[in-house]
Order: sequence, then structure tokens, then C-alpha cells
Amino acid sequence: MDLDQIKNLLEILKEQEVNEFSYETEALSLSVNFGAQVVQGMAPVMATPQVAAAAPAAAPVAAAPAESLGVGLESPMVGTFYSAPSPDQPAFCKVGDTVSKGQTLCIIEAMKLMNEIEAEVSGTVVEMLVENGQPVQFGQVLFKIDPA
Repeated sequence: MDLDQIKNLLEILKEQEVNEFSYETEALSLSVNFGAQVVQGMAPVMATPQVAAAAPAAAPVAAAPAESLGVGLESPMVGTFYSAPSPDQPAFCKVGDTVSKGQTLCIIEAMKLMNEIEAEVSGTVVEMLVENGQPVQFGQVLFKIDPA
């Protein structure tokens, strides 16, 4: 599929008021979400080969208070958030835990691939902004970590 074909496809999807669309071949994975919500300056979902899959329609995400302490850890992809390695195991971390840079904090499933998301800074988890099993968008803040 070349760029002109993708542009034509996007025009048709907009005309037909399609909110989400996914197309996958061995050479290309394309996901589009026209209804993406912007939360705290979040970037819209981009149609690139790295985008794994369009997430199901997400419930509105409550914005974090402006006075919230900590460094935001953002989702590097679209997918489903999991707080534990499996349903019968404890969460990787919880609010109040001290974490180290590089420590796994959660998993984001994208196209049946489990991607471990690691802490970018050492500190204390002060907020967990996503619930287990919830779809997440690219750039959505998942955790707030106080590097103190």
C-alpha cells in the first residue's frame, strides 16, 4: 500500500465517519483512531508501522490534578495496560512503592506482544493513572514517579 492509497483510504474513512480502523499484512500494520481523546497534551494516535493496534473505545480518563508531584511515565504505544505479569501474580508496583530506573512497572499488550514498560527514573510511585486491563493511547501518562 503506497502513500496515495493510504490518503485515499483515510478520506473514505472520514467521509463514512468511521472512528477506528485497522489493517494488517505481513509488510504493513496500519491503525487509525479518529476519535482519539486528547488528555494532558497527549499526541494523537499516528498511523505508522510501529503502532501495534487500535485500542477499543476507552472510557474517559480523568485528568491528574495540576499540583500532582512527580515525573510522568508515558505510554510509548497503543495497547492494553496490565499491572502484573499474569492475573494470578501480584502487580509489578503500586502507589507508595520505591522503584529503580529500568525496573519493570507494567506491561502493554500490542498485537499479542507483551511489552515491558520500565521506569525512566528512580523514585516513589505517587500515582497510578491507569487501571488493569484498560486500553491506553500513545503518550498517555501511566504513572507519576517522585524522583526525590
